[in-house]
Amino acid sequence: MAAIVLLVFAPDADAQRRRAPAKKPVPPPPPKVEAAQIKCPEPLGTGVKTGASYCFVLAGREPAQGVVVTIPPHVGPATLMFDLHNRHTYSEEDIRAGRGFAKYTAVVAVLTMTSELLDRGAVQSEFRTAGDLYERISGGAGPGGVKAVAPLGKEEIKITIPAAVNEVGILGEVLDATTTAGRETATPGRTVAIVSNVRVEFRPAPAKKR
Repeated sequence: MAAIVLLVFAPDADAQRRRAPAKKPVPPPPPKVEAAQIKCPEPLGTGVKTGASYCFVLAGREPAQGVVVTIPPHVGPATLMFDLHNRHTYSEEDIRAGRGFAKYTAVVAVLTMTSELLDRGAVQSEFRTAGDLYERISGGAGPGGVKAVAPLGKEEIKITIPAAVNEVGILGEVLDATTTAGRETATPGRTVAIVSNVRVEFRPAPAKKR
């Protein structure tokens, strides 16, 4: 009886031995972070302290007229990251005259090239003395060869970019500023904020097979 049982189950055992082991799924590539390729409509210049490139964010509604960021080919969602600053015009005369105070709130929007809003970023800062400036920009006529316009404050912004989106535009949306010149708001084409250190975190898409 035992021999019969062995004969009955032997073919099944042989089939199991011949069956190829299941292939393990290929793990997704690890995420990487790299400097983003951008088109800056109005560059501010290079920072004296950090060596970073600074770009004005202008108020508007057309993504192509903003700071256009190319997202590398990616698998799944990517993350757009940048530092957002307020724009301040430094005046030594105003400081000496006791008129140095300024306060800024700026909001920028990140949109797809078809004008779909992905998210917003904001920065708020105050100026009283030169020590409040985040950075000075080279290439100006001021003492030390720096420009009067400088980034003020810093807010690290992170925006999720859907898998199907390969290009976005950063546009100025809101400006609420109180300066020696009075109250300032966003109008089309006006500088709302400054961006720097633009980069992208993403999982690279596999190379296409020929």
